[in-house]
Amino acid sequence: MNRGEAFQELTRAVGAALETYSNVHRGSGQHSLVSTHLYEQARDVVLQHLGLRADRHVVLFCTPRRAAMLAAQLAPGTYQSVSSAELGLPLGVRALAVERRALPREAPFQTGGGTARLVSPGSVVWARAPDRFEAGTPAIVNVIAMAKALKLVKSHGRDAFLGTTAAEPMAASEILHRDTLGGLSGRALLEGLRQTLIGRGAQVPTAEGLRPYVNLDNAASTPTFEPIWDAVREAWGQPREVQEDLVREVRSICAQALGAPQDAYDVVFTSNTTEAINLVAESLAKTSGAAPGGEVVVLNTLLEHNSNELPWRTTRGLSLVRLGVDSEGFVDPKELEAVLRAYNEAGEHGPKRIGLVAVSGASNVLGVFNDLSSISRIVHQYGARLLVDAAQMVAHRKVEVAAREIDYLVFSAHKVYAPFGTGALVVRKGFLTFSPAELEQIRACGEENMGGIAGLGKALELLQRIGMDVLQADEQALTRRALQGLATVPGLTLFGTKDVGSPRFVHRGGVVAFNLKGMMADRTARGLAERAGIGVRWGCHCAHLLIKHLLGIPPLLQRFQNLIVRLFPRIALPGVVRASFGLQTTEEDVDALVRALREIAAAPRRRADLRKSLEDFKAAAARRVYEAASSTG
Repeated sequence: MNRGEAFQELTRAVGAALETYSNVHRGSGQHSLVSTHLYEQARDVVLQHLGLRADRHVVLFCTPRRAAMLAAQLAPGTYQSVSSAELGLPLGVRALAVERRALPREAPFQTGGGTARLVSPGSVVWARAPDRFEAGTPAIVNVIAMAKALKLVKSHGRDAFLGTTAAEPMAASEILHRDTLGGLSGRALLEGLRQTLIGRGAQVPTAEGLRPYVNLDNAASTPTFEPIWDAVREAWGQPREVQEDLVREVRSICAQALGAPQDAYDVVFTSNTTEAINLVAESLAKTSGAAPGGEVVVLNTLLEHNSNELPWRTTRGLSLVRLGVDSEGFVDPKELEAVLRAYNEAGEHGPKRIGLVAVSGASNVLGVFNDLSSISRIVHQYGARLLVDAAQMVAHRKVEVAAREIDYLVFSAHKVYAPFGTGALVVRKGFLTFSPAELEQIRACGEENMGGIAGLGKALELLQRIGMDVLQADEQALTRRALQGLATVPGLTLFGTKDVGSPRFVHRGGVVAFNLKGMMADRTARGLAERAGIGVRWGCHCAHLLIKHLLGIPPLLQRFQNLIVRLFPRIALPGVVRASFGLQTTEEDVDALVRALREIAAAPRRRADLRKSLEDFKAAAARRVYEAASSTG
């Protein structure tokens, strides 16, 4: 097999993985089960490549910078590593195979989504390895790609991917701005793009036999489309000078799409939202000694994802205070102003001052879009800076960084239809306190994932051509239909804004959280998958504090949960079910959700044994990805 053939087999395999792509772990849908299986199987491939045993070593997938930070905590000789770069692929992935006995015991140095099993206001139960050391959504597709490349290298030699793999170099503008839908815009482009969904029409096993998969798990991660995947694989094979042009062009696309002019803001590419927030926390901690009181005080809200909560409470030199939200998840601007005034003007907390307010642009549980203009005005009036976690916002609403005077904005490409391991930190120039050498290392780490950057750029380019107003109108229509339909399901409790006639409805996105009376969330979610092939997510959604608030779990019970989770790590705790919409979601998908929930409410104990069918389904997907094309049938 020559270089071109190896590259062709790699892209075929990754394309097969994209057909059933979903976020890993805690998803109930068939696609989440497959992606989890492929991702965990990649650990086995790495161990086999290194000649190590799973009972003695655990494989951690990292960015280059995170791998270096973790390796610095490990004793020499306790780990081995392999990287996508040494294979000749710009995936930005490092795999560390670490002796289990050598893993650090203290809190992980990067925290956020996935690193904690349970979070309470004053305590954290950390997850076990490997989750504990893989903060945020991992680069699932890139990890699978690297595992496939390792198998190809084993079969065809270490130089299988070294050198340029593209047939001929392409201009960055051609990769990012040309596609088969080039003559379309607005709603016509939206309809045309939907036809290019990778995995469109996929069938999954259910109690009723094979049925089309209904993906209502978009808040966890979004699928992708052919023009975006085309940009990714074209970027993989380009020479370095073209890749450098791609970085510059995607940085320009981000600046334009997000309203962050390049003369005032920097765009730093990261692996995900979690890493971007950890970078801001690390940067702020460097200034903590100069802050009044000797530390920077960060104010966030009860609404936050763990990625916008844990870094602020675990980074030395920072302290965290929280602002409440009302029953629908909205921040009260008067309360925000009162807290800022008490700290920064009245001096009610001694020398302590709030230096940063970190808020969600949109909730991953309640779909709330808070008034960032009002929040920003109040924050800056009292001399603080504003960070916006826009992970759930960028693909759904217009973002105006400069107009709203946002100082730091963070988001992930895998929630913007480009699930290839890239995120971004958009930051005012001069607001990062790293040395030039440190900043160069941070930039180089993010820019190693060339395909991820190209995918993000192409996704944002498509969204801008469609128009965020078109996407918002479409999503609001689906959300209205969902809320009205779900209100008719017996025993169903909806969380957040329920009244579609409320003035607040315009500030609600396509994320719908609910529970069925007398049924744990995990059971409801499995029922949707088993009966109707509907993929949703259940649990605390890495927003533990908010879920405890919504379910009314008292402090005493929270302390008991901490004990139970330590004794029985696999136990299912109370949570909520979440259905979430993407640009490919249709009215038929929403109606299918409502019908299935009515059936479950009417016959909650009906259960089909799909274990063998699901195992066969996962095994067939793994063969399509990890075996050679000639042997997959």
